[in-house]
Parts: sequence; C-alpha cells; structure tokens
Amino acid sequence: MKYHASKALAMHMADEVWNGVQRHLFADATGKRHGRPKIGRRHDFTRIPGRARSHTTDHKWETFRLVGTLHGHAMAYTDGGRHPMQQPRRMPAPELPSGTVPTGKATASGKPGSRKATWWDHTGPLAVVFAGGPDGSRGDLVLPVRIPQQPGQWKRVEHFLANPGRWHKIDLVRRRKASAPGGWVYEAHLMILGPGYTAPSVRAMREQAAALDRIGGVDGNVSNVSVVSFPANLTPADGTPASTEITLSPGERTLLEREAKKRRGHARALERSRRATNTAQYGLSKRQVKRAERRAAKGLTTKAVAVPGGARAARVDGVPKQAFRRDRISTGYRELRARQAEAAASAAEHRCHRARAVAREIIAAHGPVLVVEDCDIRTWYRLWGKRLAQTTPGLLISALDRECQAAGGRLVRASTWSTALSQHCLCGERVSKALRDREHKCIACGLAGKRDLVSAALAAFVRFTDVDDPKTAYLDTTASRHAQITFAEGLEEALRESTAPSQTTVHGAGHAAVPRQRRETSAPRTAGQRSRATPDEPRRQRNYAGKPEHRPGCNPQLTPW
Repeated sequence: MKYHASKALAMHMADEVWNGVQRHLFADATGKRHGRPKIGRRHDFTRIPGRARSHTTDHKWETFRLVGTLHGHAMAYTDGGRHPMQQPRRMPAPELPSGTVPTGKATASGKPGSRKATWWDHTGPLAVVFAGGPDGSRGDLVLPVRIPQQPGQWKRVEHFLANPGRWHKIDLVRRRKASAPGGWVYEAHLMILGPGYTAPSVRAMREQAAALDRIGGVDGNVSNVSVVSFPANLTPADGTPASTEITLSPGERTLLEREAKKRRGHARALERSRRATNTAQYGLSKRQVKRAERRAAKGLTTKAVAVPGGARAARVDGVPKQAFRRDRISTGYRELRARQAEAAASAAEHRCHRARAVAREIIAAHGPVLVVEDCDIRTWYRLWGKRLAQTTPGLLISALDRECQAAGGRLVRASTWSTALSQHCLCGERVSKALRDREHKCIACGLAGKRDLVSAALAAFVRFTDVDDPKTAYLDTTASRHAQITFAEGLEEALRESTAPSQTTVHGAGHAAVPRQRRETSAPRTAGQRSRATPDEPRRQRNYAGKPEHRPGCNPQLTPW
C-alpha cells in the first residue's frame, strides 16, 4: 500500500489521531482532562481509517471505495442465476471498466457528450478500490469482496448492501489470528449509516412483547437475575403473575470451572516462558537455592537453572528494576498469548449473544415495561469479582435495557435508598433480612417465597415523581397489597419458583453467562481482535441514586403506572 499512500490519506489519519488525543490535552466542560496520552508501539498500529462518502458533492470518492453492486456480484458467481452462489477460494479482482460513457449533456458543437469510464460505472462484483497516490502509474489497488453465503446470511447481506448509494465508510484493519499465515488477518471493515439488521423472528418477538399490557420488576444480584410481572390493571381476567429466574445449572458450573482451569494453565505457561527468556530478571526459588547448596556440598558442578522460580529483581520499594515491557518475548509466547486472546474474545462475544437471547425471551414473557434497582455493579466486582464473571448480571441487565427500548418500552431504574425492596413485603410491612438470608417470610401476612423473586415483584409497584430521576422513586404499598389479595395462590406459586416458560433450558430457567459448549452454538464474530489490550480510559462517572429528595404530594394510588 505504500505506493498508494497520498497526502489526503495522511491528512485524514492525522485528523483521526487528533480527535483521539485532544481530550487528553484540553479540559472538558467540567474542567477535567483524561490524563497523559498513552503511546503504543508501531507494531500495534492496526487500523487505517477511511474517509466517509460525500453526499454534498457528486462523484467525490472517499479514501477507500466500495464499487460494484450486490446484484452484479450475485449474477457473476451464480452464472446468471442458473445455480447457487459459488465463490472461488481465491477471489478474482474485477477490472476497471473500459470505453466511454455518455454524460447526457451536449458538447459545444452539439454532439452528445461522453467521458471515459471509471469505477463509478462498475456494476459487476463488489470490490474495495484504493486509488491515487504519488505513484499512480502502478494502477489502482483493487481488493475483491467475499460476501457470506451461509444459510440465513443473505437477508443480512441484502439489508446492508442492496442500496449502493447509502452513506458508508471503509476502514482497513488487521487483527491478530494465530492460525493464519504470519499470525495476522487483514480485513476491510464496512460501516453503513442506517438501522441494524433484525431477523424476522426477533421482530415478531418484539411486536408480541409490545402488545403485552404488563408491568414487571427485575432484581439482579451475584448469583441470579429474577423477573416478576403482573397484568397492568391487576385483574385476574387479563392474566396471572409470571416469574423467571436466571441461574446457572450444575453442568454449566462444571464447564465454567473447566474453562477457568484451562486459563490458569495458559497463564502459568506464559509466566514460565517469560522467566525462561529473561533469566537475569528473576532470582532462584527456595527449593532451587537448597538444591544448589546440596550440590555444592557434595562437590558437584553448579547446574544452570532454565526457569528461575524466585521473585523478580526489584528495588527496595518493590518496583522492578526492568519494566515488563522491556523483556524479551519468544515466538511461542506471542503465539500462546494471541490464542488466549482469541479464546477470551470468542467467549465474551458468546456471553453477549446469550444475554441478548435471554433478554428477548424475558420481554416476550413479561413485556417491555420493567423496573430495576439502580445499583453500581462495579462495587459488586470489588467484592465478588470471580462469581460475577460467571453470571454477568450487569451484562444481562444492559441487554434487557436495549431490548425494552427496541420493543417500545423502557427499563426504569429506581433508587435503593428510597425503596429498599429486599427489606419489605408486598403487604407493606418491613421485613429485615441479612444478606445471607435468601428466603422471605413475613409474620404479618404469612407470605413466603424466594427473597429475590419477592424483591422483583415489589419492583413492579415502584412509582416515580420523575421517571428520569431514580431518587424520586417510592414504593406503592397500596397497589402491592391489592395485587397480593387479588392473585393470592397464583402469586405465592410465582414467588416460590419460575413459572414463565423459557427456551434456553429444560428446567424453565434461563442461563446468562455460559461459554459455548459446541461449535454449532457459537455466536457470529462481529468485532476484530487486537494483539494488545485496549488502553485504559476513565469511565464517565454516573450520579447513582442516593438519598431521595423531597416529594410533594406523593399519594399512593391504585392506578397502574
């Protein structure tokens, strides 16, 4: 590509770098800066940003051009529609159109005008073209495009590529892949301005959820996520209470432990490789020192230690004398680290896919109007980090928020200070429970059930003075008591175990964070990988709900929210 690098490309890349660095150099509206910019290595440069297509000037190309049409691509590789699409292993690059094209305008002499054919006139197979540069005699850089042709992928491809005039942008990206020749894969990533693709089954599920006239509550904690919903008008003729509990089965816990053991083995292998390559930076372990003393006492020659097991050479204050980034890294270390990063990225993508699937099933059964406590899950990770990595309640709640909005509803957050759902009963009495108490038993009304399901049921009766402000939330005990009397046995059954059907397990409970068990269940990879971790950036602080403000005239009513 060095023969095609132009001043326009360099200026565009400089602009991209400036946009990423300016927040570190200048203060924002609150007077804060993001700290000192972090500079990576040249080897870690993995993206050449492209310029978006212009919509103000006709025939003004972006940096990397997407030429051709989807119809022309299908006709070229289906032999005019006579057989299914067959794309060869090595895709041929299309040629530049030749000849002349009429412009539709007359010349000064009155003859029809024409111009030389360009890539704008190409209607054949899809390709990415990089033209221009100081050495234009070498011709254009043409990269053929291979579109997915697996079952069920054509509708997705048609959604994004059927309209060639849609605003788009192309970036050239390389990502680390240990199994590829050279360890890298080079791709052209296409970004299109428009709505994302939604499968017909997902659209039908969201329409079904939007038609449900129900109110529900969500309770998320370390071990599970519970959801309980009621009919909006609280009448038995319109439905019964439904509950869903998202947990992990024993088989899935065993699978997670097996995967964690494998990750620990890979981490130990990486540490051994680093120690073996940088022996001068590590001391001997106690066992290795005793072994050397025994050999010296017997008059034997000193044996070289290939992998020292002691602490790293450090200063008095504990800082290593040589930074880890200065260590020599072997080829095997790089390959193992790349494979480990690929496995972690694949597992993370699968967790996101499963969270979306479970969220869709939840709103299909309980509706898109839900209330959840406004908790800072980052505090949970400081206490139960390893356990939360298995169940990922925050990932599931975020997926629920997006699915509620897609179905026309909303996931509203309520303050824990003003509601205290885990410390109340549906009858309105306060039932104090410690964190280890997982069962709810009310002495006043006799209601018994799971603590999490009772909290989720109470969340359905949280009302707001201002829906956008979690601190204005309060519990409508009159409505909750009315629902307890109206539904009686049906409500008690829903608070003892999950009643809503689920397609994810045979036991009726969803599962949130289990890595894939078979290759057929993996999620499609949608993002490229990096050979190094993304630099840390301070997260935008959020004003979580605290002590509630004054609420004038908050009289509980039986009218549904």
